[in-house]
Amino acid sequence: MKISTSLYFDRATQQLGGVQAKLSKVQEQLSTGLQIVKPSDEPDKASLVTRLESEIARTVSYQDTLKSVNVRLTAEETALKNTSDVMFRIKELSVQAANDTLGSLDRQSIALEMSTLKEQILSLANSQDSNGNYLFSGSKATQPAFSKDASGRVTYQGDHARMKVNVGDNRRMNLNMPGSDAFVRVVRDDGKGGKVGVDFFQSLDDLVTAVKGTDRTAIQRGIAELDTLQNGVSEGLGQVGADLTVVDFQTSLLDQVKLRLETTRSDVQDLDYTEAITRMNKDQLALEAAQSSFAKISQMNLFKFLN
Repeated sequence: MKISTSLYFDRATQQLGGVQAKLSKVQEQLSTGLQIVKPSDEPDKASLVTRLESEIARTVSYQDTLKSVNVRLTAEETALKNTSDVMFRIKELSVQAANDTLGSLDRQSIALEMSTLKEQILSLANSQDSNGNYLFSGSKATQPAFSKDASGRVTYQGDHARMKVNVGDNRRMNLNMPGSDAFVRVVRDDGKGGKVGVDFFQSLDDLVTAVKGTDRTAIQRGIAELDTLQNGVSEGLGQVGADLTVVDFQTSLLDQVKLRLETTRSDVQDLDYTEAITRMNKDQLALEAAQSSFAKISQMNLFKFLN
């Protein structure tokens, strides 16, 4: 190989460029705090970081869904708790109305309060979430769960669908409770030896009418039916409570998963500042030494030694 001044300068330039590139890389790492600034730096680790970030994003999506589910279930729980409290008051008034010592005017007053309480339950049954969707309408969330027809009779307008949402890769849970599952029907003798189903609010209406008319037989029947209605509300409340427990458990689980993923990503991606600063100082010293050596050697000339 022919050794020439041009070759020497080219080799020196390549070496200095290599040292400068290493120094620039570590300085860029220090400025970003990342080991992998560009995918080309370490393709295998960059690919792993991408997968980890995708899993973290999916986990965050599940967490956001759980927050929405929690808000909705909490609203359902509040509505059913208040309904249960109102039902207890109606039961007290019904027992009071069954007392033979009360007069007609007393029962009229009790019936008026019971009618007001029934309207309060109707309002609770048509509760809405923060988005304006009706809680107990099933999948028909844009329309009230219960409404009155032309005759004033309250009927269920929703469906019986239970919507489910993904809250994990292999976990789904209830988003709603149909009104028919909480505001249940009662089974009543039809007076002909048969049985007939009676809607939740129809049973309450019949009880109010019995109190107004001092129909003691109907009042006793209504008191017995109140227990069935109350049990339906209580069972609905228990189901919502169980779903809220699932939300808490799944939220805790996802928090742990997210922390593990973020820790793994940090181990792969984040920069060890102590090690990086040490490399930078070493590369900077190597660059300065190379530059100094090149400056001195480049001035050497054979003709200087001929004299």
